[in-house]
Amino acid sequence: MTAKQRNLPFLLTFFYFFSICPAKLVLALSNETDHRALLAFKHGIKEDPHHVTSSWNNSIPFCDWRGVTCSNRHQRVVSLNLSSLQLAGSLSSQVGNLSFLRTLDLDCNHFYGRLPEEISLLFRLETLTLANNSFQGQLPTNLTNSARLLTLNLEGNNFTGSIPDALGYLPKLTIISLSANRLTGKIPPSLGNLSLSHLYIANNQIEGSIPQELARLSNLQFLHLSQNNLSGAIPASLYNISSIKVLAVAGNNLTGFLPSSLFLTLPKLEKLYLGGNQFVGLIPETITNASALVRVDFCLNFLSGSIPKKLGGLHNLELLNFGGNVLGTEEGNDLTFLDSLSNCTNLREVFVPLNLLKGVIPASLGNFSTTLTTLWLDRNLLHGSIPSNIVNLVNLEILSLFENKLSGSIPRSIGELSKLQVLRLYHNILSGIIPSTIGNATSLNILLLSDNMLEGSIPDSTGNFTSLKELDLSRNNLAGAVPDQVWGLTSLSIGLFLAGNALTGSIPSQVGEIVNLAELDVSDNSLSGEIPTTLGNCLVLQFLRLEGNHFNGVIPLSLKNLKGIEVLDLSRNNLSGQIPEFFLELPFIQNLNLSFNMFDGEVPRGTSGNLSAISVEGNNKLCGGFLELHLPPCRSHERKKLHRPP
Repeated sequence: MTAKQRNLPFLLTFFYFFSICPAKLVLALSNETDHRALLAFKHGIKEDPHHVTSSWNNSIPFCDWRGVTCSNRHQRVVSLNLSSLQLAGSLSSQVGNLSFLRTLDLDCNHFYGRLPEEISLLFRLETLTLANNSFQGQLPTNLTNSARLLTLNLEGNNFTGSIPDALGYLPKLTIISLSANRLTGKIPPSLGNLSLSHLYIANNQIEGSIPQELARLSNLQFLHLSQNNLSGAIPASLYNISSIKVLAVAGNNLTGFLPSSLFLTLPKLEKLYLGGNQFVGLIPETITNASALVRVDFCLNFLSGSIPKKLGGLHNLELLNFGGNVLGTEEGNDLTFLDSLSNCTNLREVFVPLNLLKGVIPASLGNFSTTLTTLWLDRNLLHGSIPSNIVNLVNLEILSLFENKLSGSIPRSIGELSKLQVLRLYHNILSGIIPSTIGNATSLNILLLSDNMLEGSIPDSTGNFTSLKELDLSRNNLAGAVPDQVWGLTSLSIGLFLAGNALTGSIPSQVGEIVNLAELDVSDNSLSGEIPTTLGNCLVLQFLRLEGNHFNGVIPLSLKNLKGIEVLDLSRNNLSGQIPEFFLELPFIQNLNLSFNMFDGEVPRGTSGNLSAISVEGNNKLCGGFLELHLPPCRSHERKKLHRPP
């Protein structure tokens, strides 16, 4: 029997199987390619806290593995979705072998390393979303092979380099999101070739001008270019894309005037963010026709003139921000625009600080919708009193009116704002007493009333502010003792500022319970008594200012616990005894002022560390110390006194 005859049964069996089941054989070979690619993907994962890939083993078909979706016909992987599972690792280059893949979604994980170039082999890919990971390196330049790609979302990574020009040649691409990376270079004009509805490139380092070609994106709805280094004017033709709902270019170096027709040519505009640029000229009056507008932000530009008065037709308006411009008129009465805003029933936030607005706060403010949570009118030229009907704004959380010329008293009704968290009225000419009813606003965490003409005593009701982080009553005409309730505000962390009043009494030991206090300033009052040793419990103190009072006694040794102290001013008091050596051992101290007291003995030499300024003048019994202090040398008995055991 010949060899051919001996092999004939095998050959007949092979050809019979192949003729009957060719699809099954090819399917098995193809499936194995996907299987190996998935195992390589699993091998790249170094952290899997939720045991997502524990099912990725041979006990079950890979099409049933978590996050894997296969096609019914070919049993090939068409979707790999593992978003928000806290996976960490690198992306295997073998992902490029999943040739039937249409969706790759790894959003909100901890993948790192470079994005493999092999991802461009996925010619059926429609959705690639790898947002909020730690991928780095340059974007793949050969994505043109993925001609079916609809969505490309790589935001929130560490990609560098420029945006590939090749992206402009993906004919079906409708969404590009590259925000929050470290991309440089310019916006490719080729993006104007696409049919984009969403273009997000915010929070990068993109420079140059906005390409004219983007005006060809006739279906564009969302354009986010904020927080880059873009310059020049916005192309006028861009304002003619009538489909735009969100236009965000804030935080760049853009210049020019805003066209008067701005809100007519963008009839669907809902959100407009132009803040932090260099725009000049007037706010377009056509804003009164922008009925779809929800949020508008023109802050930190050079816009001038008056604020359009008829804004009441913006029924969907939630945020209005004109702060940080040069808005205002010679005639004054610049807040009349607030009258019409009372018709905006969804209005939540109004920001118009840091302008040149004149006039009084209109009583119509009390007619605003109860949805209002935030009102900033600070750093203007406003005068008159604070309307008492502000109490109608029952959901108000932030009221900021500082650095104006407001007069009169603080309305007693202000305490009825039960949700008020921040009240900033400093640098005005307010007079009268601090109403005790203010203590009813128990949600306050910031209360700043400094630099006014307030008088009387500090009300005991301030002790009701159990969430207060900062209290500043400095530079008023307040008198009397500081209530124990103030010293009992253990929530204080930013600071307690009572300087420049006529306050009396002492600092009680209770102050040591404010353990998170960063600043304490009671300077220039008439406080007396000894410095409490419990101040040493305030371990995070950075600034301690007790100067200009009548404190006596010695410096407590417990102050050596203030390891974070940077500025310590005890000048102009009646303190006595020796200057402790530990002052020169405090690691962060920069300024130490002990002048005009009654200290005696030798000034410690030690090492000055970070100490850049020290003053001991006006202490006639001191000697020695640094040469820069110009003190007389110590006699022998003075040195013995210094080193005498306690």
